[in-house]
Amino acid sequence: MDDFPARLRAIADLGVAGAREEGGRHEYDGVVGDLSPEGVSERLARLGGEAFPDEHDEAHARAAEEALRVQFGELELHRSNPLPHIQELDVSCYEREYAPAPEREAARERHLAQWPDAVDRAIAALDRVSAPAATAMLEAARGLAEGVPDEGLPADVRDAALSAHRRLVTHLENAAKAGPRDAALGGAALARLMGAGEALSVDLEELARRAEAERDRLRDRLAESAARIDPGAEPMDVARRLMSDHPDGGDVVAHARTWTALAQDFTRERDLVPYHDGRCAVRPSPASLRWVVASLSLSGPAEADSPANFFVTPPVPEWSAEETEDWLRLFSPAGLAAISVHEVAPGHFSHNRALRRAPGPVRRALFSPAFVEGWAHYAEEMCLEEGFGAYAEEKLGSAEFTAAHYEIGVWSEALVRVTRLVAAIGVHTGETTVEQAAHRFAADTPHEGRAALSEARRAAVDPTYGRYTWGKLAILDLRERARRAWGAEFGLRRFHTALLDLGAPPLGLIGTAVERG
Repeated sequence: MDDFPARLRAIADLGVAGAREEGGRHEYDGVVGDLSPEGVSERLARLGGEAFPDEHDEAHARAAEEALRVQFGELELHRSNPLPHIQELDVSCYEREYAPAPEREAARERHLAQWPDAVDRAIAALDRVSAPAATAMLEAARGLAEGVPDEGLPADVRDAALSAHRRLVTHLENAAKAGPRDAALGGAALARLMGAGEALSVDLEELARRAEAERDRLRDRLAESAARIDPGAEPMDVARRLMSDHPDGGDVVAHARTWTALAQDFTRERDLVPYHDGRCAVRPSPASLRWVVASLSLSGPAEADSPANFFVTPPVPEWSAEETEDWLRLFSPAGLAAISVHEVAPGHFSHNRALRRAPGPVRRALFSPAFVEGWAHYAEEMCLEEGFGAYAEEKLGSAEFTAAHYEIGVWSEALVRVTRLVAAIGVHTGETTVEQAAHRFAADTPHEGRAALSEARRAAVDPTYGRYTWGKLAILDLRERARRAWGAEFGLRRFHTALLDLGAPPLGLIGTAVERG
């Protein structure tokens, strides 16, 4: 692996699952990252090294290193948050067709053979798990077992893996019952966690004020769009009514395929991004990813090209009728239209096609979460501005879907994302409980019941999940800066190409796109 500098290797060793699954570093196949206290300390000591020649790339690498020092060193989140341990154990990555099936099956077997030791390390590390964090991750932890095949695996490996899995689930069940009730990191810690990897200092009060202003803007836009469908009704009631018009659980994947094709065709015809190649398959989510509505498994920049998987999560059979209805509301045509733009084109999948061509190893290996999610969230409203709603209305040829439906889907999704930012700040500054955050989701977004509670619980284990709105606003600000700087030479294709040429840069460094674009 001569193309992977030692400095980047040290960063990858503290996020093995991400390096393998997002970066495509398959030398990590069959490897479970060591997140024990001792393992983390040893790996933190390896960070740093020879500077990269490009000053932008050097700043990008420093930000990634600082993020790890804050996450694992200052805050020791591997001791309180089950999520990184679950990500390291997850074997769903071997389902994607990046290599011949026998090679992937052998890697999965090696991975599962490490579960007993990895679970022991996880249990030893997770000595500070709050009840809200444990509760939020229990379903995902239980779902890990579905990655253990009934056949094709040596019995001793299978039995040992399942035994280890039961130990982990029991540990989290105990934490859900007896762990601290307070999941708050504290305001200073949250600001450090958010800003370190983005090469920024974060003012939470100012960010909260901007989030509230964005919420007000979105509510106004929702009202305008809803009035075109039902002028006399409350806008949120219109949005919820549209969400009630959803496919059955068994039809969710088929409907997602329809919207994925429309989003890709529109992006290609409008030439909104630098690259339009690659293939994206739409599939049901593996059990370990059922805690999120939709996600994308991509062909990493370091691996041979292969199809991406757009995972959507139908309701679980064990859910009650009410829980199933709440979840299916997320898959209405209005919702799926926005989700498909976000996840596929010109969102994450299109971004991935550019990442694979990004110049230099830093940009192909280190990804700012706020930029990654901010770009995909920005894409939803950008497509609205470019006419995707009318395009879909014409292509579908049905009075049951109009441009206003897409607009309502975009504003509804954006209200969820901005509420995440508000909830994260509230929960981790101690001003809001998870239960109060769930009420906020129910009041300010179309989500109700289980869906609202699921969103609120996520704050406990994903404290930076306000990154969607934060990243979107940063990109919109930069777009206006580019308009002023480039004048008559400004164009969306030019702006998007300059931005994506940086890979997935920290928010504090995205100005390079205007300076060099």
